[in-house]
Amino acid sequence: MKYTIIGAGIGGLTTALAFEKKGIEYQIFEKAPVLNEVGAGIWLAPNALQVLESLGVLEDVISKGNFIDRITIGEQDLSPISDSCQDFIKDIFGYTTVAIHRAALQKLLFEKTPQEKIFLNKGFKSFKELESGIIEVFFDDSSKIKTDFLIAADGINSKVRKQLFPESTKRYSGQTCWRGITNIVLEDDLLHRGFELWRNKIRFGISKVTKDKTYWFAVVLSKENVQEDLSLVKEKLLKMFSEFDPLITNLIAATEIHQIIKSDIHDLKPLKKWHKNNICLIGDAGHATTPNMGQGGAQAIEDAYYLSNLIAENKGKNVFESFQNKRQKKVSMVVNQSWATGKMAHWKYGQGFRNFILKSIPKSIINKKMIALYQIEK
Repeated sequence: MKYTIIGAGIGGLTTALAFEKKGIEYQIFEKAPVLNEVGAGIWLAPNALQVLESLGVLEDVISKGNFIDRITIGEQDLSPISDSCQDFIKDIFGYTTVAIHRAALQKLLFEKTPQEKIFLNKGFKSFKELESGIIEVFFDDSSKIKTDFLIAADGINSKVRKQLFPESTKRYSGQTCWRGITNIVLEDDLLHRGFELWRNKIRFGISKVTKDKTYWFAVVLSKENVQEDLSLVKEKLLKMFSEFDPLITNLIAATEIHQIIKSDIHDLKPLKKWHKNNICLIGDAGHATTPNMGQGGAQAIEDAYYLSNLIAENKGKNVFESFQNKRQKKVSMVVNQSWATGKMAHWKYGQGFRNFILKSIPKSIINKKMIALYQIEK
């Protein structure tokens, strides 16, 4: 039985590696002619790290990233509203969260995957289900293949999903995010901390992603698809965050224009089903979430783990229903909690009350939720 994966992003490549380890026959197709050094930072929480460890790539990930041992939601002056030392997480799982450049992670996963099974410059066009159950897959270059199972890992704008479930829709959060990578090195007490600073309807996040690079993001309320003059981006952001700690404006000022990426924040309106017949959606293609919990990539990585295990345990059978049953509860919690957190961070009124509530939540409750989020079945 052959599995065809569409998309060589983090979810698709992790799935390929998981299939490789389990001896599952596969091939992976990616529309890009080469993997470019694009993107900014990504957090890999212990649930993702456990999967990467099982695939034998954890040490490589750690060598290219930076551990986050303390997670802080704070005020504009860096004073904490909610502060979580991650020692208890390390005691349970053996490690905390790793921050890494998204392009470095994708490159690492790509290089670990057998190159003869990766086909670049192959943009998915459409599929056709034959009476036998075999699927014909058509590409933009007029070529086609046949496969037993089709797995869509082609992101929130998935072409496979649009054909499979044409009624599926994205949801705009009302927020736009600017992401940047700069060579500024943080002070020693900030090197292993992840910050998100909340102010009046704007917020700013910071984490070191490698020994000489810092990742930041700035989130603002905005209409969708606003066109910006790129030459004025830094000036706009510097003015917007002028009342924040000088570290924030220093990070913005030190970032090259080409290293600043703008994207509107969407998730996927939850689907009742991620699969139909011999076709299944994974990662952002099936359950895209907003980035407010740092779990988008992690949930795609978890998908790879559970799907490969189910296929290996049920040779030749369609396991997609079992896969969704195993994953849906956790994924739904992440999507819903992340959406709510993003809205709360940008409250126009009641910010003092919000901060009071965050400070008042017992650490034991926060810790318990984190532990549950990071658990995976062995």
